[in-house]
Amino acid sequence: MIRFRTLFIFCLVLLFASCTEKPSADLIILNANVWTVNPNQPKAEAIAISDGNILQIGNSVDIAKLKNEDTQEIDAKGAFVMPGWIEGHGHFSGLGKSLQNLNFLKSKNWDEIVAMVAEKAKTLEPGEWIEGRGWHQEKWDKIPEINFHGYPDHNDLSRVSPDNPVILRHASGHSLFANQKAMEISGVNRESGNPMGGEIVKDGNGDPIGVFEERAMALIYESFQEYERGLSKEEVDKKWFDAISIAEQECITKGITSFQDAGSQFFELDRYEEMAEKGELDLRLWAMVRHSSEDMKGKLADVKAVGVGNNFYTCNAIKSEVDGALGAFGAWLLEPYADKPGFVGQNTTDIGEVKTIAEMALEEDMQLCVHAIGDRANRVVVDIYEGMLSQKEKGAEKRWRIEHAQHLDPADIPRFAKNGIIASMQGIHCTSDAPFVEKRLGNQRAKLGAYAWRSLLDNDVIIANGTDAPVEDVDPIPSFYASVTRKRIDNGMEFFTEQSMTREEAIHSYTLGNAFAAFEEDIKGSIEPGKVADLTIMSKDLIQCTEEEILESEVLYTIINGTVKYKKEM
Repeated sequence: MIRFRTLFIFCLVLLFASCTEKPSADLIILNANVWTVNPNQPKAEAIAISDGNILQIGNSVDIAKLKNEDTQEIDAKGAFVMPGWIEGHGHFSGLGKSLQNLNFLKSKNWDEIVAMVAEKAKTLEPGEWIEGRGWHQEKWDKIPEINFHGYPDHNDLSRVSPDNPVILRHASGHSLFANQKAMEISGVNRESGNPMGGEIVKDGNGDPIGVFEERAMALIYESFQEYERGLSKEEVDKKWFDAISIAEQECITKGITSFQDAGSQFFELDRYEEMAEKGELDLRLWAMVRHSSEDMKGKLADVKAVGVGNNFYTCNAIKSEVDGALGAFGAWLLEPYADKPGFVGQNTTDIGEVKTIAEMALEEDMQLCVHAIGDRANRVVVDIYEGMLSQKEKGAEKRWRIEHAQHLDPADIPRFAKNGIIASMQGIHCTSDAPFVEKRLGNQRAKLGAYAWRSLLDNDVIIANGTDAPVEDVDPIPSFYASVTRKRIDNGMEFFTEQSMTREEAIHSYTLGNAFAAFEEDIKGSIEPGKVADLTIMSKDLIQCTEEEILESEVLYTIINGTVKYKKEM
């Protein structure tokens, strides 16, 4: 009896000890300036992390009590800690590929681009294709002597690469440049006609200059893809996986913890899901499937995936488009371009096809994300959304997105809020495009409807922010700076600053706004107990620092799922 009583008391002691044992942390961050993006507790000075999740936030004294002999500790020394940056619209494999090939984002003129192609051609065997991306004729410091709507002709490019076909994508991704060899292989000549939704740009004599806008790009791409099919599967696969690794590291070193991929094909989505299941993704990926309605028929249920690999991969959205880009005269406008009279841009996807895809999204309960840049394109998409969502119970809660929403008729802005439409915009596009937007649209359209963040926010529209990488550098800091200043970094040019976001709004758009736009606000986007421990530590206080100091801010740490993925060398 005594033995039983002793054992009973011993068990009670163990039970009491287990119930009162304090939780311990795997990682603690002390002496920090924490901006939580949680209005109920906006600031703190320390964070405790356990098993990949935020355990507790508060003051450094209390958080330090959660430390044990195995706990990793970061003394932030007053640095700015925020939820990890979320890239709200980019092209993940495209980013990696752009860093593998010739990259022209920083090229100042056509001469520099031709020189880069010439150097690349010296390293290749005849017949090998030269790839590149990032040129933008509106951003060069000088106009080519021979030009058509600011585009050069192909002669200089063809001269330096006579035996190697060249395919150079515009920064926007909505046009490309090809040399004579590429056009010969593709069978393009003065007799070639324009496809629906595209244009082969020709000179005054009717000869192609080498520029292919919108749907006309397919004429060159088909030949390039035929070339790729001739390569070994091992070579093609290795190049793709290398590109993904490059993209991951590029994002992580710039403080990005999640990436919303704006359209991938089935084979890429299958690979992402498998990588997540195996724990091989280093940052969280949320992806949209992009195929024709015919190709997607009967396949969406298989591709749909939510929270795979501890919330490292989700595909629960479909991507489509209705127009092109403003810089390539592809944005679909209500009124003609100010600098191209009589031309209103391109409707690149048949509206019936977009409606069919919308019906598929409703049937599979997936988000629909449609690219629309021009004011007419945006109105058409809002009309489609409104017509379909109004017929469904809680239709406005579907969080369908318009990707870019760059140029709006002010009358359509309240309709975004009414229908629960997410405005997935890119801050950096505003200042990057500023030199030519007013030229394309005229003063009034540019002033009232171009990158109309203030008008959208004042109408309670959720804005998701990003860069559209590789259209722009994936770095969130220049995009954040553009969002709050609407000033160009190089020359200080301002673009209708009355439409700026506040610092708090811009951070929200890049964190909790992006999470909400992906139905992930319950697990990420703010620093709260129970959410994933995805954090970025910056060297400057992005709420209080000067405008100049925003651009000086550096990423000190990138933490994903409670693990330090990047630390700046001091």
